[in-house]
Amino acid sequence: MAKLKSIQIVYAHWCPHCVPTAVEPLKERAEKLGIPCLLYHVDDPDASEKADELVRKHGDWSEDYLIPQVFLEYDSGELKHVFTGYSEDVELTRKALDNLLSGPVLT
Repeated sequence: MAKLKSIQIVYAHWCPHCVPTAVEPLKERAEKLGIPCLLYHVDDPDASEKADELVRKHGDWSEDYLIPQVFLEYDSGELKHVFTGYSEDVELTRKALDNLLSGPVLT
């Protein structure tokens, strides 16, 4: 079975669905698991290329895609999209993220 290597988050610091709703708990989980949490800010010219590539290849892509999007990287090389925030309401995003964090994928 492949071992989790990193958590990767496509986000923006101005987005309430991202900070603190998603980024903080995922950073804490990565620290608890002893793996890196890689952050790709959509407004950072260097990081936005990687963010767009991740979302285009593995996530929920559209020209104006939703954030946050969360990806898990495994030591086998697999990259798996596991979460996209909900544009309707921050509380929906929070509840969905709580479900992800309490499920088997990140425990």
